[in-house]
Amino acid sequence: MKSKIKQVSLILSALFLGLSACDDSRVYESYQSLPGMNWHESDTVSFALSTLPDQTLSGTIGIKYNGDYEFHNLYVKYLLTDSLGNLLQNELINVGLFDSKSGKPLGKGFGNTYTQFDSIPFLANGTGGLEVHFIQYMRVNQLKGIESVGIKINK
Repeated sequence: MKSKIKQVSLILSALFLGLSACDDSRVYESYQSLPGMNWHESDTVSFALSTLPDQTLSGTIGIKYNGDYEFHNLYVKYLLTDSLGNLLQNELINVGLFDSKSGKPLGKGFGNTYTQFDSIPFLANGTGGLEVHFIQYMRVNQLKGIESVGIKINK
């Protein structure tokens, strides 16, 4: 049963990425699945950005989650480092996943899986060799129901 759910999840992810490929403003987009749909406190989700255009860019974090997630929001630590490992940005982001009053999911999706996007303060432009790191900051050893974490950089 779990492998069937995983297969459906992978197909839906591929479909979502295929449909989002039509976006002309996107410079970079990538997602990383979390093993067992759990985000451990010690796990860092990282993305290497090799080259970026020399213009103002905006960033978005994408959280793919399901009904097993136990909280209405998700605190994520966002770190941006340069090619030498110097810290350029360090922000705490509060991503709302469920309406705090009704309990309904805030993201888009169907079935039991949803994806919610939130902006991140992405201040780098025209630079290469950057790395973006996301760390769950819920002070819980293991967050159930987080399927994947992604980043999108737009012009």
